[in-house]
Amino acid sequence: MKKITKKIKAARLYSDPKLPPAKEDLKRTYRWHISKIMTELVSGFRFISGFKKSVTILGSTCFSQNNPYYKEAIKTGALLAKNGYTVVTGGGPGIMEAANRGAFEAGGESVGMNIQLPEGQRINKYVTKPIGFYHFFTRKAMLSFSSDGYIFFPGGFGTLDEFFEMTMLVQTKKLARPVPVVAVGKEYWGPLFKWLESEVYLKRKAVKKKDLKIIQIVDSAEEALEIIKKFKRLSR
Repeated sequence: MKKITKKIKAARLYSDPKLPPAKEDLKRTYRWHISKIMTELVSGFRFISGFKKSVTILGSTCFSQNNPYYKEAIKTGALLAKNGYTVVTGGGPGIMEAANRGAFEAGGESVGMNIQLPEGQRINKYVTKPIGFYHFFTRKAMLSFSSDGYIFFPGGFGTLDEFFEMTMLVQTKKLARPVPVVAVGKEYWGPLFKWLESEVYLKRKAVKKKDLKIIQIVDSAEEALEIIKKFKRLSR
């Protein structure tokens, strides 16, 4: 009887995607992860399928309201919203909060795809349409497939990871349609691009010259919007 009860409890653990595994022993918990991943992918794709015209904005979670990039992200979110775009972010603080704030204050749709963290979800107050994820890679998949364009502000490892993944997805044509990858802040992104050009392309021949054209570096919200709009016109 005890063995049957244990099996029932284990089955509930694996089948309920809301319950995290008690101990990370993959021999016991892989079914839970599979169930959770499937749930997140289904709900995530259903969530983003309603976006008719959207742009994703990503960047550092550390920037305060006094940071120039925070202010530029507000402007970017507002300009996009006024031009009919849904603004999509990771839903967190810093640049994402600023972009959501700009869209919210401009009366646009402000989306946040948040990640569940040990200290709780840090969803910012300007998100009007939220969705949460347990796994980073399912969240990243939704961010990758959700928009007509991607705007990156300066940030840390997370921002750089998302930036290079989007660049690679465009390069390898793994997206349903081509999208622009815009980097805001020449002071921040310029040295990185020069390294890609001199070391990765010219010296190592690890990418083609046309691959460098995937990335477009600007300094303002207005320039970023113009690239998004121009790309959409050309892709029709």
